[in-house]
Amino acid sequence: MSSNGDVSNGPSSKKNGRVWMDGCFDMVHFGHANALRQGKQMGNHLVVGVHSDAEIQKHKGPPVFNEQERYKMVRAIKWVDEVIEDAPYVTTLDELDQNNIDFCVHGDDITVSADGRDTYYMVKEAGRYKECKRTAGVSTTDLVGRMLLATKQHFVENPPEKDQTKDMAADASTKSPYTGTSQFLPTSQKIIQFSEGKEPKPTDKIVYVAGAFDLFHVGHVDFLEEASKHGDFLIVGLHTDLEVNRYKGRNFPIMNLHERLLSVLSNKYVSEVVIGAPYSVTSDLMDHFKVDVVCHGKTNVLPDINGKDPYAYPKEKGCFVEIDSGNELTTQMIVDRIIKNRLEYEERNKKKEAKELILIKQTTDQLD
Repeated sequence: MSSNGDVSNGPSSKKNGRVWMDGCFDMVHFGHANALRQGKQMGNHLVVGVHSDAEIQKHKGPPVFNEQERYKMVRAIKWVDEVIEDAPYVTTLDELDQNNIDFCVHGDDITVSADGRDTYYMVKEAGRYKECKRTAGVSTTDLVGRMLLATKQHFVENPPEKDQTKDMAADASTKSPYTGTSQFLPTSQKIIQFSEGKEPKPTDKIVYVAGAFDLFHVGHVDFLEEASKHGDFLIVGLHTDLEVNRYKGRNFPIMNLHERLLSVLSNKYVSEVVIGAPYSVTSDLMDHFKVDVVCHGKTNVLPDINGKDPYAYPKEKGCFVEIDSGNELTTQMIVDRIIKNRLEYEERNKKKEAKELILIKQTTDQLD
């Protein structure tokens, strides 16, 4: 175990060579990003294989995001050097050799193919496999579960209680240690690992954007990429859970503030994040961070609790820019995708858990 608590085994952990990681990367979240961060630490060049829609449908069930969206999401993670599209679901030695890969890295959870086999059995047998520590408390299955749960209990007229968002991060309906999840517990060390900790140079033009960035998705990526073009140092202000619920209502945010923080920090266009940023962009905020430009997308902006435009000050200063990312995807649209295909996703999760439990039992029996 390394000093930062990440786990590796297999070939020598000396930092060199080309590292391969692969997966569905559906609804990319900070758990994916943390695995990729650990993988990058094990080598000099991180190559990430992303499965096609057809491969995922065959082995797991329908993805939430299409393959082009997932390819773009992975490319935007700051630890990724290269993306291989349409990677096979079962990792082969041929795939590693074709891409000049030294070894493969995966989390310490189980990934099972359509026929119930460990998808990494070939590279494990060949001694070209390492493990990193899985991020407990989040998975795509868990996030889908939160949204499905919302269709039953959390789409209500009254705002949720303070602990309601936190409660949605725990799913007790499953038994597999990989499909079911525990509550994510943020630490200062994890934030440090995700943050580059760099300061803007005196000559940098500083750009500020703010929002919920809930269920961090490809629409957010396109927006942040466009915003980053307006300066040299991009600061993202993240609103608190209660603030997000005030202007979005119902069961939002799906992800709590700490989860949203890590998702945004993993993006390669982001330089710094303000945790619990005020809804209104004030003179104090702009002076403190020496902000030159404030950007917002084309989504509607609701007034602050005092009824005023939250962007009134930067507009008065003439430094407000409305940008068009060319991507109209919103968090609500993602939730709608899940609700529309609810039965398919529920069935997918059940099948995934059943295959995991069978493989866990087989592994346990072999050890006995």
